[in-house]
Amino acid sequence: MNPLGVYVHWPFCKSKCPYCDFNSHVRDGVEQVRWRDALLKELEHAAREAPGRRLETIFFGGGTPSLMAPETVAAVIARTKALWDHAREIEITLEANPTSVEAGRFAALAEAGVNRVSLGVQALDAAALKFLGREHSADEAFEALDTARRHFARFSFDLIYARPGQTPEAWAGELEQALALAGEHLSLYQLTIERGTRFFTDHARGAFVLPDEEESAAMFEATQARLVAAGLPAYEISNHARPGAACRHNLIYWRYQDYVGIGPGAHGRFAEGNAKRATRRASGPEAWLEAVERTGHGTAESSIVTGQDMVEEALMMGLRLADGIDRATFASVTGADPVAALDEARLAPLVKAGFLEIEPDRLRATAAGRQRLNALLERLIA
Repeated sequence: MNPLGVYVHWPFCKSKCPYCDFNSHVRDGVEQVRWRDALLKELEHAAREAPGRRLETIFFGGGTPSLMAPETVAAVIARTKALWDHAREIEITLEANPTSVEAGRFAALAEAGVNRVSLGVQALDAAALKFLGREHSADEAFEALDTARRHFARFSFDLIYARPGQTPEAWAGELEQALALAGEHLSLYQLTIERGTRFFTDHARGAFVLPDEEESAAMFEATQARLVAAGLPAYEISNHARPGAACRHNLIYWRYQDYVGIGPGAHGRFAEGNAKRATRRASGPEAWLEAVERTGHGTAESSIVTGQDMVEEALMMGLRLADGIDRATFASVTGADPVAALDEARLAPLVKAGFLEIEPDRLRATAAGRQRLNALLERLIA
């Protein structure tokens, strides 16, 4: 059976981070039982949308899923496993903030069935945490990582670099500190300014300046080299792991495999005949909740992706991976060989420039190509 990932979106946060453009919202109170019932209802609907799959992963994202009641997490996991045949070693990830309150729930979340946590640490010094709008201190982050190590077989944490005023030397020191704390996986993101965020407004009025392109590139390249030396090479642009420790749920996205999404704003992509069904749930928490209670699901959009659109989606995801795109698998999903679909003659200049590699069994972006992936994709998908 086709592998399946289930994404569960919890849209609530204690506060909105100034860099965040995710579907996250601050509310004075959340009716946990009502939300639990709605998530379970939409799961039932998702199982009818994508039957006959083998469940490989569940991922609780947000928002801040560590604010969910552990009873809700347990109920969603149990219902999901009941609705689909599932792998014995299923990966169940939950994103968490490293405040002491949320870390205090780790034992209950592990008992609920979570076996992997991803912690939004983001920085390891007080000034940077304040700038990023984080509610935890560096000490709380250290304690949360220690707690995660005790309760979960697998854990990861995120850091944001190329922050205002940060030099390559300062980032190198922070990276060494992170490696001393790391387990088998690290996610390292360069700070980007997204439209609709507070940082977008602040940056536009000159409240802060980001490192220039040369400094940012130097930080990226140094990061790749240091993580390789530490035994955690990049398997995707921003994600690093020891061999066999990649986030299996995210690999489902990047390999263009099947996943369903439940909760406000959640997306899904799953095979339907020779095409992909694309779904999106209503984004607003209250609108989604009311729709689920009224109809059993909160679907706002549902469409079929075919032909060239499917080829382009698969390319945009697969070229993020260090391993690139398996040509045979790509053809089995999209009906087209990626090299033939793009025209090998048109790819030749990008290969010669060192941004792409074409092999008999795969197409991949080089390290230089992945560093400039947006520009590379603009050339490929014109």
